[in-house]
Amino acid sequence: MLYRKSLFACPVCGMSLKTDGKNYKCGKNHSFDAAKSGYVNLLMSNHMNTKNPGDNKLMVKSRSDFLDKGYYSHLLDALCDAVNEAVSENDVLLDAGCGEGYYTSGIFDFLQNKGIEINAAGIDISKYAADKAARRNQKVEFAVGSVFHIPATDGSCNVLLNIFAPFCREEFIRVIKDGGYMIMVIPGRKHLWELKNAVYDTPYENNPKPEEIDGFEFLKKYETKKEIELENSHDIASLFTMTPYFYNTSPEDKNKLENLKYLKTETEFEILIYRKKGEF
Repeated sequence: MLYRKSLFACPVCGMSLKTDGKNYKCGKNHSFDAAKSGYVNLLMSNHMNTKNPGDNKLMVKSRSDFLDKGYYSHLLDALCDAVNEAVSENDVLLDAGCGEGYYTSGIFDFLQNKGIEINAAGIDISKYAADKAARRNQKVEFAVGSVFHIPATDGSCNVLLNIFAPFCREEFIRVIKDGGYMIMVIPGRKHLWELKNAVYDTPYENNPKPEEIDGFEFLKKYETKKEIELENSHDIASLFTMTPYFYNTSPEDKNKLENLKYLKTETEFEILIYRKKGEF
């Protein structure tokens, strides 16, 4: 089988990778085998604090179960519109912190249905997330990788997505072309307010982040809000498990959700669009 150019770069030497679908290799013959599902592990051991970093299998399954039921489809629709404004034919789109690939795949399919061909890739530090993402869409390249050491060459991306994921300005600046776009998603002030009320005695609102980022020009902000209704304890537990609150909540507070069979809660998202400064 012939090798084709990959969107990824070698984590050892930084050279571009080529792949035949089963193996990735660079010009210095560093080689990485793809998993059965299609993703490739490009996370170097010196970039890991644990043996299996990132979301575990339970968290990935919870998020997949929840998102696949369409609870956040309004966010996906808004993201598709935002990306559609920024992307051009044959652009490279990188989802930095792609999770299980729900948004990456949804955006890719949306653009294909509009007749816009792009090259898309996603990285996540969790091997369970990358595996799920690769199974979700075989037309998108997925890899295990860190947003703090992105396995991509300098200036190789036209559009970078950062959706509820860790932020690394230096790496994003490095991999985005001059004049390229960064699209971030962050929670709004009242996001999941009713869920927080069900768990915590004194819930707090999310603090807005400053829109200015060094090296980027802020272009615009989209806001999307919607009340969602969860009518069973499984979906409520899945929602909570996929949030950052899951990591920092006491067992006593977590137990408050066990007998909750219905929840109506506000969802509130901010989509921030930036353009990398430079000549273009």
